[in-house]
Amino acid sequence: MMPSYTRTIVEATRRYEAWLRSQIDIVEGDIRKKHRKMAHDPFTFLRATFYRWLELWPQLCETLTDAPTILAVGDLHVENFGTWRDEEGRLIWGINDVDDACELPYLHDLVRLTTSAHLALEAGHLDISLREACETVIDGYRSSLERGGRPIVLAERHRWLREIAVAELRDPAGFWEELQNLPSKATAAPRELQMALPTGATKITTVPRAAGVGSLGRQRFASVASLGAAFVAREAKALAPSALVFLTGIEEDPLRRQSLVQGAVRVPDPFLRFHPQWMIRRLAPDCLKVELGQFPTRRQDKRLLRAMGWETANMHLATGKPRKLLKDLDRRSKRWLQNAVTVMSRAVRNDWRLWKKHTRKS
Repeated sequence: MMPSYTRTIVEATRRYEAWLRSQIDIVEGDIRKKHRKMAHDPFTFLRATFYRWLELWPQLCETLTDAPTILAVGDLHVENFGTWRDEEGRLIWGINDVDDACELPYLHDLVRLTTSAHLALEAGHLDISLREACETVIDGYRSSLERGGRPIVLAERHRWLREIAVAELRDPAGFWEELQNLPSKATAAPRELQMALPTGATKITTVPRAAGVGSLGRQRFASVASLGAAFVAREAKALAPSALVFLTGIEEDPLRRQSLVQGAVRVPDPFLRFHPQWMIRRLAPDCLKVELGQFPTRRQDKRLLRAMGWETANMHLATGKPRKLLKDLDRRSKRWLQNAVTVMSRAVRNDWRLWKKHTRKS
């Protein structure tokens, strides 16, 4: 049973971080950086505070908690999408962070995704109304369920999305220079990281790395090496139990992340590996999160949100039955998502204002 909504965001953050320290090693400097980022705007705050969201959602959206439970993405938002290369070298687009996968009603991911879109709109990253965002996400989600899902391969199909993704791809020279210039510290990297480098890699350099928002504070390491007169890299990110474990105390399946990516309708990332304490992935200029602030000026936000809804259904099909989910979706009121997003956006903004005031005092 979830606790009642009585704690302030400051208290909730203090409790969660104390619990996290009992689970994994924490980089305290990155935690302080995360605290500063949380004060930037409500959209960034949302990304950083999944633990708080889980505290609020079942109470503020109580009428949605009777929906079928699935293995959800959990910490889903509009910047939780990115690209990777498959075994054929094709560029794939989809959800690329399942750190907080957990058992939740399937509607949870739709509410969180669309709330993040609404807050991104307010931050100037998207140009679409709340009503349009809700309709578009649901349309993509429903269409994917009805068709049994389909991976989003940026080849013959989805040329408009490929243009967005390719515009986002980083300059290779700058990308590798940035990795090589990371400050080195005397912290031991996991053995799994070096083992993930390809055979024949030489001149290996391993350094700590900080990235993201929600996972700031967890250990990350990057190994950069030379192979065939060019660079290759792998990243190791420390894994922690989902924030749902923190709130409920219920044990989780240690293979849940692997089950989600393997069972979803998607083209696998051949370099993504989950170990008990670490996630290993490839780092490259074409393997990255797609950040809204760096999108080209001319884009198609409605089509983008529809693709995000579609991809969410691709993930839910790992454990959810499409007919069951569609039947539940059909019984919902016309404005169920818009009402939920309005309520959750207001709660996020209220917490953000309190957090911003707290950081000014501290």
